[in-house]
Amino acid sequence: MYRIDKYAEKQAELCTRSGSIEPELYSKYGVKRGLRDLNGQGVVTGLTNISKITSFHEVRGELLPCDGELLYRGYDVCDLINGAAGKDMIYEEGAYLLLFGELPTIEQLREFHDIIASSMTLPSNFTRDVIMKAPDADIMCTMTKSILTLASYDERKNDLEIPNVLRQSIRLIGNFPMLAAYSFHAYNYYKNCESMFVHRPDPSLSLTQNFLRLLRPDMQFTELEARTLDVAFLLHMEHGGGNNSTFTTRVVTSSGSDTYSAIAAAMCSLKGSRHGGANLMVMQMMDDIRRNVSDTDDEEEVENYLTKIVRKEAFDKKGLIYGMGHAVYSLSDPRERVFRSYVEKLAGEKGKEKDLRLYESIEKLAPAIIARERKIYKGVSPNVDFYSGFVYEMLGIPRELYTPIFSVARIVGWSAHRIEELVAQNKIIRPAYKSLIGEKRAYVGIEER
Repeated sequence: MYRIDKYAEKQAELCTRSGSIEPELYSKYGVKRGLRDLNGQGVVTGLTNISKITSFHEVRGELLPCDGELLYRGYDVCDLINGAAGKDMIYEEGAYLLLFGELPTIEQLREFHDIIASSMTLPSNFTRDVIMKAPDADIMCTMTKSILTLASYDERKNDLEIPNVLRQSIRLIGNFPMLAAYSFHAYNYYKNCESMFVHRPDPSLSLTQNFLRLLRPDMQFTELEARTLDVAFLLHMEHGGGNNSTFTTRVVTSSGSDTYSAIAAAMCSLKGSRHGGANLMVMQMMDDIRRNVSDTDDEEEVENYLTKIVRKEAFDKKGLIYGMGHAVYSLSDPRERVFRSYVEKLAGEKGKEKDLRLYESIEKLAPAIIARERKIYKGVSPNVDFYSGFVYEMLGIPRELYTPIFSVARIVGWSAHRIEELVAQNKIIRPAYKSLIGEKRAYVGIEER
């Protein structure tokens, strides 16, 4: 009997050869690789009323870069955050807006909070029988398994009527913090031989407050910690229908599949290193810079090492300064701009001013280095993930949870897009692929091959 790994290794060359396509053929046939044109603009595949991203303004027929803008149902996210200053339930207010299209009144927000809080419960023995079985450092996989298993407890899992889909979505929104925290604790206990604790949510707390409560051994957190995480969740909640995981949600939804399958598919997309793991790469890069730069307060030394990174001589040798630049934004990422003040406050509370100075130094130096070394003139600025990993680190959140907590925020956007797809589209998404198969091949009997 062949061992499967040896067999796969031997046969991989056939897969590679048969799957190879000459790059120039994409241009010849006008293929929009990655559903993007040659200028990097996304191919329009749908319409949405949920959010809007602006990175260019048209002036006399010419598209000119501008400071980025992100609107949720027409409201600027910066205004949403500034308007919620000093308040709890920033996450809940944003979730209500994305799901229902309007900002809630005080009474509507309290009712919505209570509904989410009542949804922060799992079936009997679910934590023991599902989450604690086969724990893994890849918390996204554990969560995805749990999401699909939750479908088994829902007698109406295949009902696509909007009230039922909304019920399922709200329940998953409430479940996600528990799935993330409990999955990490199971992994930390079984794989890292650390202590095990499983706290229950407090219905009087907000979702982000409950996440910190579930995660920490003493269940304690400061007001600034909770508010900063609240802001981070709001900023990661939604980012247009074209990002990979949201588009995945809409594709699966268009097929007529159930809510659990659509959200599980989005999770599988988000966990990809090209999508949800950006802040992890920033943190690994920062670790590398600290190891190789003797004085991180010396701008010249930092600049020299960043130049090596861009020249593919240092770090992972891919030539990227992670956290700098964005596929859509050019001059600035609005999420980073509004998040910055919370980063500074938290760094002061945690005594992390020296680390903050390094981030600020990179933010200052990187655009000029990238423009000089790579001849990019689109405009390069820090994106929200440049600082989000730093915030999670200051909050004591393990790195294994960085992408999972992205999903705790983004489940709201996925749910809003799923509902919009069901209401407005009603047509399966099926793009075309051009076949390169030429002449028909004659079948050859196995004895003659």
